Amino acid sequence: MKINIYYGGRGLIADSTLYVLTRMTEVLEELRVEVSRYNLFECKKEIASLSGTLKDADGVILAANVEWFGIGGYLQTFLDSCWLYADKSKLSKIYMMPVVISHTYGEREANETLKRSWELLGGMLCPGICAFVANQAEFETNPDYSKLIEKRTEDLYRTINQKPVRFPSSTAQILSRSMEPSSMKLTPQEGEILSKYVSDDAFVQRQRQDLDELQKLYSDIMDNGEAGQEFLKNFKDNFNPPTENIRAVLLIKMTDTEKSLVVDVSNERLKVYYGDCENPDVVVTGTRDVVGRIVNGRSTFQGAFMHGDLSYKGDFKVYRQFDNFFRFTKV
Repeated sequence: MKINIYYGGRGLIADSTLYVLTRMTEVLEELRVEVSRYNLFECKKEIASLSGTLKDADGVILAANVEWFGIGGYLQTFLDSCWLYADKSKLSKIYMMPVVISHTYGEREANETLKRSWELLGGMLCPGICAFVANQAEFETNPDYSKLIEKRTEDLYRTINQKPVRFPSSTAQILSRSMEPSSMKLTPQEGEILSKYVSDDAFVQRQRQDLDELQKLYSDIMDNGEAGQEFLKNFKDNFNPPTENIRAVLLIKMTDTEKSLVVDVSNERLKVYYGDCENPDVVVTGTRDVVGRIVNGRSTFQGAFMHGDLSYKGDFKVYRQFDNFFRFTKV
């Protein structure tokens, strides 16, 4: 028989939960039970992967120390990982005993939280230990309390060993169906592997960097590919040459793509390209979406400026003429 203990406190000397767990471990080892204890505060970076340790367990002890409210963050994170990554078919065969010690109000509520959580995970429950400790020394030296801890531990051993038949409960069945954590179906092995990746900060950081690089690469492809060519084609197809001799250069800076579009009108000749130029007559700044609305005829250069979608520097008289140079068809 193997029993895992998951301690969700902070490991403080004043925490009587540690005394209870030590006494329970002694009793279980006397019964030749293999006991593995996980202090969650010591392995907080690996909490997400600890759900994988349940696969060989016959029973678990979830231990919480109520310092001010509830079961605490470490234990909650562990239960979250069980919900997301643990093998539910395996959990359904594991007995759980809650151990809740409080130095303030709320031990019963925390005890119910643990029981309710394990029931939602599909597991089975054993009677636990729930106590308020006003005086640590008195609690830990009281022989009656020690005997009660020993008795509850022996009851856990008997329950796991005998596996008594119990009436079915609707809670796990109904609530598990209505609270599906994810539409993504994972095998137990995939869930275990994923939980290890989630707990690996270095891996997560590398993934984020890879996503940033892919996003930049995609943006560059769009700028230099079909999206950029579309802007060039629209300018060329909708060019309305001026009737008088004129030279006007417009530089459009797109803030979200970090690319610039040069529109060079010289009499009847038009040059439009992505890049940069020296001494443009007008420099406007906006987003790619704004430029798209202009070339698709849903806005004008002047209208975009008046609505605050574009900012400009240079000769405003020259800037206004670009609405005459290009007669974009509304799409």
